[in-house]
Amino acid sequence: MKIGLYFGTFNPIHVGHLIIANHMAEHSDLDQVWMVVTPHNPLKKKSSLLDDYHRLQMVHLAAEDFPKIKPSDIEFKLDQPNYTVNTLVHLQEKYPNHEFSLIMGEDNLKSLHKWKNYEAILEHHAIYVYPRISTEIDTSLKGELAQQNLMFKNHPKIHLIDAPVVEISSTFIRDNIKEGKNVQPLLPHKVWEYIDHNNFYKK
Repeated sequence: MKIGLYFGTFNPIHVGHLIIANHMAEHSDLDQVWMVVTPHNPLKKKSSLLDDYHRLQMVHLAAEDFPKIKPSDIEFKLDQPNYTVNTLVHLQEKYPNHEFSLIMGEDNLKSLHKWKNYEAILEHHAIYVYPRISTEIDTSLKGELAQQNLMFKNHPKIHLIDAPVVEISSTFIRDNIKEGKNVQPLLPHKVWEYIDHNNFYKK
């Protein structure tokens, strides 16, 4: 079985995440997409994260109606901070009959060369990339990044998927909840109910 791993803190999971995950499950050669809830991203302050269990529960609620989308807490059991290369090794040992690939946004592809052991990841795993709106960058870096990006885009293990461009962020949702604004259209209904019932993100 071909599994696409969609990593994220999902703090909270929103309709944008589901649009991308479902598109990958329906419009690529992947059989399933696993939403891997990250307990601690090395690039984010852990203090800003909702409890691991609550974020996992919201992914369960969001994925209930999508049989090809599965929640995963695999990184909860691994040493922190979590590095993707270590998670991939663990998964391949646990599920030797599965073929694991990564799902990432085009913005993350640009920083792939900074990942721990990224060469080993590319050697053993495919990467499915969905489009993101590029932000402006320092002009002095443009040439270097363009060359790096071109190298990755032409790599045989990297597949560019013509998925919808979704620019919804969990940060935007959290900030709006704190300000008392209505964010229901941005969240799966059961996730919004869970957040509202538990008064999350209001302080």
